[in-house]
Amino acid sequence: MEHYIIAIDQSTSATKAMLFDEQCRMLDRYDLGHQQYYPQEGFVEHDAEQIYQNTVQVIQQLLRNRPLEKNQFSLAITNQRETVVVWDKHTGKPISRAIVWQDTRGKEICQQLRNANLTKSVQEKSGLLIDPNFSASGVKWLLDHIEGSKEAALQGDLLMGTIDTWLIWKLTDGHSFYTDTTNASRTMLFNIHTLDWDEDLLNLFGIPKSMMAKVLPCDAVFGETTVEGFFPNPIQIAGVLGDSHGALVGQMCFHQGSGKVTYGTGSSVMVNIGEKALDAPKGLVTSVGFSALGKTYYGYEGNIYSTGATLKWICDQLKLIGHPSEMEKEATSVDSNGGVYFVPAFAGLGAPWWKPDAKAGIIGMTFGTTRAHLIRAALESIAYQIKDLLDVMAEATGGSLQEICADGGPTRNHFLMQFQADLLNTPIVCTEVEDASAMGAVLMNGFARKKWTSFDEVVGLRKVTQITHPAPSENIPALYKSWLAAVKTLT
Repeated sequence: MEHYIIAIDQSTSATKAMLFDEQCRMLDRYDLGHQQYYPQEGFVEHDAEQIYQNTVQVIQQLLRNRPLEKNQFSLAITNQRETVVVWDKHTGKPISRAIVWQDTRGKEICQQLRNANLTKSVQEKSGLLIDPNFSASGVKWLLDHIEGSKEAALQGDLLMGTIDTWLIWKLTDGHSFYTDTTNASRTMLFNIHTLDWDEDLLNLFGIPKSMMAKVLPCDAVFGETTVEGFFPNPIQIAGVLGDSHGALVGQMCFHQGSGKVTYGTGSSVMVNIGEKALDAPKGLVTSVGFSALGKTYYGYEGNIYSTGATLKWICDQLKLIGHPSEMEKEATSVDSNGGVYFVPAFAGLGAPWWKPDAKAGIIGMTFGTTRAHLIRAALESIAYQIKDLLDVMAEATGGSLQEICADGGPTRNHFLMQFQADLLNTPIVCTEVEDASAMGAVLMNGFARKKWTSFDEVVGLRKVTQITHPAPSENIPALYKSWLAAVKTLT
């Protein structure tokens, strides 16, 4: 009987179900977007119930033509990180919409902690900078602002979790209340040295430990589900990790010094630093990279808030073009950006700038500026932000990077990949599976089920499909200098 892995990639913009065989070949996929809510400035929300229902729907649609009784299935999950849900454990109903990682409502809470000189102690325990990007300040804001929620939390009636925890709890009818080490390490409530929730951090944000899920390694079995009765017999939920960590694993970055860039709604740059949680240099954070095969590997990481989200904004809000896939043709219709620089600080600037109050802006427009210049500047802004971060990363790891493993939808844009390679003077390597996060979840699923018992067994499954070699021109330094000047203008 064939065994198939359903990988759920629950991202910021959509829920994707992908079907893999045990050779890690993707056989089919089904995607379903969900609504973004912006109720007021700085607020970014998702409907957690909609995300769950979409998860059920994409699984059912993915397998609608496959005989369930003749095959074996298991479920793996990778998810948008930091986005947090608080819900009533008796009714299963969230007390509000989910607070998305882009949300900045917790910035005053974070500023108060920074003013109290707590930055060092928080980073020593959690590996993270005090920032509203991480889950803790959002949960505190909800408990402070929703009537009766603080009392309910203290009485043990409320649960909280990142999207993985919410989906696992819902899929198992409330029987499994778990998260994994990678998602836990992005909450600002988890001690990355003890690998457990930290009492001091919980107290700092006024969050009772009773709200917190049990933390398991990524290659654990997290429960069983019938997916609302769709499967005749329960299937295992095995293999869970945050999306950027999934990409690290999916790109086979198992060894110290290997790293990747994920181009998504935002972008994550992460490098494996080994089995010791080293202090991150300025502008970076230290997170659990992944936990598997009895060991925990850590990573330096920096996060960029708006990359793919910038392209979506160009399409949906400005309506300059119909779809991001059309942008390459438009960008290459002009031979330069025309002096236009787009700083997409829609939700502030993340690493290495960490300017939550920064606002987006377009610098350098003239009467000669065209739609093509704006689109090209938006694409270039992605590459500039990646360079900002990788320059810090390279210095922290002691030298230049040999190659960058890249994944995500924007990697299909050849103009962007070439500009990125030129800017970094480093080859950009893309693999057969564009959705490396899902591949990482599949690998963790296989480790959980003992399909594989070592990293060496799976390294050969990585198939390189495209290498973009740098061909930097002499004007690259001047372009980057102008970008830095644009950032300085807006910060």
